[in-house]
Order: sequence, then C-alpha cells, then structure tokens
Amino acid sequence: MSLATPCGTGKSLPTALARMLSPDPVVRSAATDDALREVTHQNTIYEATVPVALYVAAILHHPAVEAGDFGDDAGMPRRRPTLVRLLEWLSATAYDADDECVAIGERHFGKEFLDEYGEMRAFRDVRPAIFCAVHPFLGHDNAEVRDAALVAAIPLAEHPVLTAHRAELVGHACHLLATSTDRYNRDRVLSAMKAWGHDTRDLENAADIAARERYARPKAEGDSWTGGYCEDPPF
Repeated sequence: MSLATPCGTGKSLPTALARMLSPDPVVRSAATDDALREVTHQNTIYEATVPVALYVAAILHHPAVEAGDFGDDAGMPRRRPTLVRLLEWLSATAYDADDECVAIGERHFGKEFLDEYGEMRAFRDVRPAIFCAVHPFLGHDNAEVRDAALVAAIPLAEHPVLTAHRAELVGHACHLLATSTDRYNRDRVLSAMKAWGHDTRDLENAADIAARERYARPKAEGDSWTGGYCEDPPF
C-alpha cells in the first residue's frame, strides 16, 4: 500500500489492519491503535482514510471484532471493545467530513473547496457503504455498541440517499437520551435532532441545559467557533 497518511505512505497499514482480526484481544487492541493512529491527525481526511474506513466497515461483523474485549480478568484494566472503538473512529471521521465542515471549508477557500479536497469528497461519496455496515448495530444488545453506532450513523445520514433513514435514527436518539448520561453522545444526538427540525426540550435533562448554556457563553462573548475543529481548518 502506498497512500498518503499524516506521516508517510501507509506502508505499515496492511500489517496493522490484518492484525486487527487477531483472536488475541491484546494483539487486536494494539493493532487497532497502530492502524487508526496512522490515519488520524488534526481532523483531516487523508488519501489512506477512505480505504481504511471501508476496511473498518467491512470487518465490523467479523467474529473477532464482535467477540468483545472487556478484560474482566481479576486485576486487569477493562479494555474498550474493538467494535466500539471502530464505530467511534468511523463516527469521528464522518464528522470530519460532514456538511458543516464543508461549509467551513467553503467559507475559507471558496466554493471549489471540495473539488480541491479530493480526499474529503471521496469519503463523502462512500458514506452509504459505511452506513450499511453500521446500521445493523443500532439494535445491538450492548448499549455501548448501540450508542456508538447511532452517533456514527448520524453524520453518515447526511448523504442524500440516506436522508430517509433519519426518522429511524430519531427513534434511536430518543432511546439514547432516555438511557445514557454520556455527554458527548447526548450532545451529538441533540444537535442532530435540532438540525432535523425536532423540538428537543422535553428530551433534555438538567445537564443538557447546563451544557447548552455553557457552550453558548463563548459565542455570546464573541469567540469564534470552527465547527468540529479544535483550531482553524487544517486542510
């Protein structure tokens, strides 16, 4: 493999990607770290991002990935399931290429932004394929998996051929809001529902309201905000 990554040509990716299917959860976890770190840097979509994303989507249902890495042995720290980590990486990558990021790019670089940022355009084009892989996990028995799948599905569903799935996602979102206290997941779900025209006031709890007011304060004071970025768009 010779595809651009943050620090090279991705020559180590094939080995790391293959080891992600190891039956040994320790090997699998280390390989996941190696592979995802190779294509993750400053909210940027790289040439290697799309093939890695398609590979990740393709292995979500592999027995080794679905087996779980809960690490319940006495004295051993709990490992986050590989399946959850992969869903979260797909989610983060989808948010790095969502409509808001495109709008930010066009404000900075003009309407030709996507034409010149082929890596992001390529990822946006394969969102339906990734969504098809993520979708079955919306009904998973494990709540952590279900919630990770939902948060991944939301930005993927911005693709024009997937907008019909939004009504289904809203149903899952209401369930998440009724059962989860995870701040990040709640923020993502509430933001999506509001963007899709839903009144979320009856679904918000006191922590949601406090978070919304906390986020609104810097904007009211004139601080600039760059969407999902921690800094100006890096591309």
